[in-house]
Amino acid sequence: MEFTKMHGLGNDFVIVSKYKDIPKDVERLAIAMCDRHFGVGADGLVFILPSDQADVRMRIFNADGTEAEQCGNAIRCVSKYVYDHELVNKEKLSVETLAGIQHVKLHTKEGIVNTVEVDMGEPILKGELVPTAIHDPQVVDRTIEVDGVTFHFTAVSMGNPHAVIYVENAKDFDVEKWGPKIETHPLFPKKTNVEFVTVKSDKELEMRVWERGVGQTLACGTGACATGVASVLTGQASRDVTIHLKGGDLKVFWNPEDNKVYMTGEAREVFTGNWLAPVEF
Repeated sequence: MEFTKMHGLGNDFVIVSKYKDIPKDVERLAIAMCDRHFGVGADGLVFILPSDQADVRMRIFNADGTEAEQCGNAIRCVSKYVYDHELVNKEKLSVETLAGIQHVKLHTKEGIVNTVEVDMGEPILKGELVPTAIHDPQVVDRTIEVDGVTFHFTAVSMGNPHAVIYVENAKDFDVEKWGPKIETHPLFPKKTNVEFVTVKSDKELEMRVWERGVGQTLACGTGACATGVASVLTGQASRDVTIHLKGGDLKVFWNPEDNKVYMTGEAREVFTGNWLAPVEF
């Protein structure tokens, strides 16, 4: 099975594009291919598929085999792939995901996609829809206790759940310790992605992320969008911010006119290869 390795700010993916559907045992395949010692190594396995509703359809499986509803970094990689490989011949395209159809604008340089702007849609703020166990219209600056320590979190869904937590120094925060504990907390019935954020100014945020089903990653597009929204809701930043992640920067704009979140960042192709183990479709 042919694949291409890509990344968005270090959040890396195995991209497969030449099939009409996913393999029968896709969960096991994702675990095998994403293994960084015995496989290709990636945060997720992504299939680019035909769509009846959009230009292409994307399905993404985390490194633990679970399927994600959406992924901001993956959709940038998918968008770059389909344009650079001439599967789509336009700079504005639509991508079908489990979270709905996402609209994408490509910024090209010498015929190659350099950066990608994604219309990530409207944030979901209602507690039970994020989902959380708190059934309020918004879950803003609420407390969560983990191992006797109290954190304050704001819950936002960008098609997948996020808990945004503000800390004194995100760069040095122990994400590996607290991330998995919060991810699996009973407050989050479908688990959650967790963002640890430090406010540098009303235009700049520092973020580290623990991704549901993956672990700590270098970047998370939906997490950056959720962080932008949460920072407006808590009065800590403007609607137009730059978010500094381990793998680089993302620009996030929560547009007050249409209530949609727009994310802009890079995507890169690294190498191509052939998975030699048999795959049944």
